[in-house]
Amino acid sequence: MKNVNILVADDEYRIRKLLSEFFFKKLGYHVIEAEDGEEALKVFYEGKPKINLVILDVMMPKYSGWYVLEKIKEASSVPVVMLTAKIEEESQLKGFKLGADDYVTKPFSPNVLLARCEKLLKGEEEGEKEVKYGIITVNSLAREVFIKDEEIALTPKEFELLKYFIDNKGIALSRDKILNNVWNYDYYGDLRTVDTHVKQLRAKLKDAGKYISTVRSVGYKLEPKFENDNGDVTE
Repeated sequence: MKNVNILVADDEYRIRKLLSEFFFKKLGYHVIEAEDGEEALKVFYEGKPKINLVILDVMMPKYSGWYVLEKIKEASSVPVVMLTAKIEEESQLKGFKLGADDYVTKPFSPNVLLARCEKLLKGEEEGEKEVKYGIITVNSLAREVFIKDEEIALTPKEFELLKYFIDNKGIALSRDKILNNVWNYDYYGDLRTVDTHVKQLRAKLKDAGKYISTVRSVGYKLEPKFENDNGDVTE
């Protein structure tokens, strides 16, 4: 797979080299290594190269994997696989609540980890890389959203919410259905969470926020508005 950058963050040199040299690089992936949480965040936020998937150990010096996961998910929806020796359900639920996409316990089979990572990467690629809806452009692979030519910074959940609306354009979606599909297992709130996120999403989308209409007694629907020659939204 070309142009895919994987960040492997683990304080054990043996594990980093095993995954990097004997598995991912042999399949054509580019691997960036980090030996502690501080280095992992530095590599990720530098954005050169842009990271497409993160493999993150929980117990690391300086910053724990939990802290790194939380900071990454605050700014990005990049897939993250957690590595840990902890097998307790509470630990796994904590990871999912913070936004982890998968969870692998040590000792692990590198082939199994590889298969899970490739599944996440495949899921990113199978969707249309770039989707346009009115003046909104969504790049699923890069996790970027543009209104005309202006990039809009969305939280991971706002991005998933917008993507879910676009995938179901023209369909009236209940708040329950939105919760089940956008928040699923890491959701611990109530229906007002949907209303709050829709309000924030509309504000960030500016004029294009008018695409999202409220369906009384049901929920929300993404529907097209007319645009003039300049691409401005009109009623």
